[in-house]
Amino acid sequence: MEGLIQAITVYAIPVLFAITLHEAAHGYVARVFGDQTAYIAGRITLNPLKHIDLVGTIVVPIAILLVSKLAGGGGFLFGWAKPVPVSFGNLRHPKRDMIWVAGAGPGANLLMAVAWALFLKLQLGLGLNETFFVEMAKAGIFVNIGLMALNLLPVPPLDGGRIAVGLLPHPLAWQFARIEPYGLFIILILLATNTLGFFLVPFYKLGLAVVELFI
Repeated sequence: MEGLIQAITVYAIPVLFAITLHEAAHGYVARVFGDQTAYIAGRITLNPLKHIDLVGTIVVPIAILLVSKLAGGGGFLFGWAKPVPVSFGNLRHPKRDMIWVAGAGPGANLLMAVAWALFLKLQLGLGLNETFFVEMAKAGIFVNIGLMALNLLPVPPLDGGRIAVGLLPHPLAWQFARIEPYGLFIILILLATNTLGFFLVPFYKLGLAVVELFI
């Protein structure tokens, strides 16, 4: 139990920032491209209370940490927040702008992973050896790259799915978008069959490669 409490204290801030900035980035970019829905709803904010989902932001990450501790190893930590409302029809060029709005979330996570890497590098460069902050920085990198990789999976309604819809020709995009109601089941099947990691590896390696440029 003590190990779980320590893990929660280390991961709490990275997880909250990762999820909050991810959602706020969607709303901000949507506003830039003409949709005011998230702004009117008060969701373009860094206040985590506006974005927290009880299950996705708190229960699931803690449960994953608990299982990984009991298993005696690491794991893929992820969670989610309340989705930021975006009315794609309000975008000036809906199909094209959808790509930027969807990509803003994973992009924010990549930037945060770099920021945590720089924070870690600063600590080591100054000769600081505060275990708690070193582990928090590592957690920040791990959580953000993992969240970026998961969301880039090209399965609607994940961000990668919306990016794919924006990139595909209209007939194919329409057909591909129709699988959105089954997206969660697809993810759960991949998770249950231990194949989710296989599809995430390219995105995860990409995130690590970018982070390594700064450390």
